Amino acid sequence: MSVTHNESISNQEDGNPNWYSSWFDTPYYHILYKDRNYREAQIFMDNLTHYLNLPEKAKVLDLACGKGRHSIYLNQLGYNVLGADLSENSINEANKNSNETLHFKVHDMREPFEEKFDAIFNLFTSFGYFENDDDNLRTLKAIKESLSEYGFAVIDFMNVTQVIETLVPEEVKTVDEIDFHIKRYVEDGHIFKEIDFEDKGRKYHFTEKVKALTLKDFQDLMDEAGIFLLDIFGDYKLKKFHKTESERLIMIFK
Repeated sequence: MSVTHNESISNQEDGNPNWYSSWFDTPYYHILYKDRNYREAQIFMDNLTHYLNLPEKAKVLDLACGKGRHSIYLNQLGYNVLGADLSENSINEANKNSNETLHFKVHDMREPFEEKFDAIFNLFTSFGYFENDDDNLRTLKAIKESLSEYGFAVIDFMNVTQVIETLVPEEVKTVDEIDFHIKRYVEDGHIFKEIDFEDKGRKYHFTEKVKALTLKDFQDLMDEAGIFLLDIFGDYKLKKFHKTESERLIMIFK
């Protein structure tokens, strides 16, 4: 992220393809998305941990944990949790909540962990950000390598088919008196979100870019990684996945 002479800040100006490393580190990312339904997310984790029948004090990795809200909730459910994220700012914030059974660390999800986990959760479309498609395969292999012998992993991704069909091309979302001008479009197999806003006399521009991975794409990647896809759900209540109707693509594998 760089500042130019006209006081505009962008995650594109420095030519850094890793847009997530600058956008996720800004306070504006958390302002824009602060109204996300965390109660729904907690219900999801209740359902998920019940379905997986995780043992008491199971070791759980929350991969791409952000500020750790979901790691904290999983820890409250009685699990030994590690939250990992590439954003130093987010991990610094999350660390304020650490305790004997809740820890956080800066980590690149493409790299496996030395320790093994009973469950690895990659939640709320925290996958498919990489510029190089090979990195998606690397990430899946790293997840597999970080699981214990009897461990399970979960990727909670958007249902690309449904998202594209219901895409809102333009909208303005006002949060904390900031008008976020949002444009969405599909290009080169990715879903883009352009975000423009002004605050305190500065103009900002950020781009989110996520690979439009379908269930078939994930299945191909998992086959290549030697991963067994065990179950697929379409929402946080763990209802059956429907290609055109489901809001989510939730995959359980080992």
